[in-house]
Amino acid sequence: MTEPRKLYVRTYGCQMNVYDSERMAEALAPAGYVTTDSPDDADMILLNTCHIREKAAEKVYSELGRFKPLKAARPDLKIGVAGCVAQAEGEEMMRRQPMVDLVIGPQSYHRLPALEAKLRDGGRAVETEFPAEDKFDHLPKRPKAMRGPTAFLTVQEGCDKFCAFCVVPYTRGAEVSRPAARVLAEARDLVARGVREVTLLGQNVNAYHGEGPKGGEWSLARLVRALAEVEGLERIRYTTSHPNDMDDDLIAAHGDCDKLMPYLHLPVQAGSDRILKRMNRKHTAESYVRLIERIRAARPDILISGDFIVGFPEETEEDFRATLDLVEAVNYGYAFSFKYSPRPGTPATERAQVDPAEAQERLERLQALLGRQQRAVQDAMVGHEVSVLFEKPGRFPGQMAGKSEYLHAVHVEDPRAEAGRIARVRVTESHRNSLSGIIAET
Repeated sequence: MTEPRKLYVRTYGCQMNVYDSERMAEALAPAGYVTTDSPDDADMILLNTCHIREKAAEKVYSELGRFKPLKAARPDLKIGVAGCVAQAEGEEMMRRQPMVDLVIGPQSYHRLPALEAKLRDGGRAVETEFPAEDKFDHLPKRPKAMRGPTAFLTVQEGCDKFCAFCVVPYTRGAEVSRPAARVLAEARDLVARGVREVTLLGQNVNAYHGEGPKGGEWSLARLVRALAEVEGLERIRYTTSHPNDMDDDLIAAHGDCDKLMPYLHLPVQAGSDRILKRMNRKHTAESYVRLIERIRAARPDILISGDFIVGFPEETEEDFRATLDLVEAVNYGYAFSFKYSPRPGTPATERAQVDPAEAQERLERLQALLGRQQRAVQDAMVGHEVSVLFEKPGRFPGQMAGKSEYLHAVHVEDPRAEAGRIARVRVTESHRNSLSGIIAET
């Protein structure tokens, strides 16, 4: 028998990249590849990159440099760069780093088998076009191996919003939604392999407008309700959303669909209308707060998380205080906050930049406020019960870790806490970023 080739994939960035890495590994499986956890014995190394963080491209080049000794020792080792940095850099990456054999953008990984064959013939390949065909139509069916109780499921890609700070429209392309029938089929397949919770993914997931099984377009709310009918699928989440695509039907689904978890990640980015306009967000601080009120009216216990950019070009102290005011008004259970950093090719790059030290000081103030809110929400859960889907062993012997319906990490020491089980847990302690508790008697 032919010895299987080994594939090492290192994933950076968002949940969609995690999903993409899984599908790339599956695409290469028919070519004889099995995944490995170490680059040292790999026949191919793939870096699945993200362009969101500061100096993303330079960090990829630095990472590639660490693989030079492996390439020198084994010239037949193939090294590829995939994802958004690959899409942005293209031929330039080949020029700057001759050890790279393959550069492939996020819309083209269905072509990996053909490109891999070209590499084995001694060639190199760059594939960063936006192909006319849908990659999902050309990927192999997912293997039937059992898997963990949670999974990501991409339903929408790309973005038409063109926020002034963001590279996604340039690296992922225009908004495209997968047909509902294919999403439902993949969800059923995941459930058959042990999955009990799916997180629907998209750059603007609530802009989903996939073709329905009998024609016409389905909204995300209709897709969620159809997924709720899948037997064995117990939990549904989705991320990431844009406030402008949060329609009435989706808000209502949070109140009437039991399987849709009471957690919503809804980025606002800033609390100043002046800055929001300069960001090209097309919503105001007040419209965002009113939207949160409507969502909470539909599902009072919902936990809201968000994204914030501090130190956006031209931001003043008054603008920043407006962001603090919005945070106070919303009361977030969790949030991601970052200091603005320029992305080449985006409009904000050309504007007057905020002093880095001042931006850092503002970030620390914002994070302190968000941290207090997060801890208050967690502390309030002590003594109450949450529903936990156990996923994997915790860090300590006899401990199992899972997620509550509010996406909090929960740890339990109990032999009944088995992976894939959903149980009521009485919270006994609140920690910095997690909860612990005991399984409630049933």
